Amino acid sequence: MIAYAITDPSTLNFNTLERDIERFSQKADIIVYRDKLNDNYISDAKSFVDEARKYTFQKLLLHSDYNLAKSLDADGVHLKSTQFNDIAKAKALALFVVISTHSIDEALEAQSLGADMVTFSPIFATPNKGEPKGVEELKKITSILFIPVIALGGIVAEKHIELCKKNGAKGFASIRFFKEIIL
Repeated sequence: MIAYAITDPSTLNFNTLERDIERFSQKADIIVYRDKLNDNYISDAKSFVDEARKYTFQKLLLHSDYNLAKSLDADGVHLKSTQFNDIAKAKALALFVVISTHSIDEALEAQSLGADMVTFSPIFATPNKGEPKGVEELKKITSILFIPVIALGGIVAEKHIELCKKNGAKGFASIRFFKEIIL
């Protein structure tokens, strides 16, 4: 089961970058640097990639900016659900591509356009993300797609991870699951 950490300012602080990346490395297989409001995103992304390279993440991704991901030698990019037209552009740069999806049709389109993996959300209740899709919808989508489906949304405990696994997800992605500080 792939453990995919999505960072945000509540989980990643550049004043404690080394400690934070080490904490993520203890629980995450894949990590994405995501901060939609950061005016210093480019320089912070470079610091993030440099620090995260010291660990054995399977994939190191940047959020939405595939050109930056390529220039900083990240493994790939996590595209927003409004960026379907960018899948081919990112693939042309030899990047690993994950894209956010919220319906079976979007997930099928992402697969047909060459995405390597999709997140499907929200599975469980999560703040400001609308009505949860639930594990039955997750099961349906995982039975249709041949690329990995990563469950996202409201995954904050092991019981959520087990339900996602039982319903066909190849992994889970979360912000809040990775907040816990491991000493």
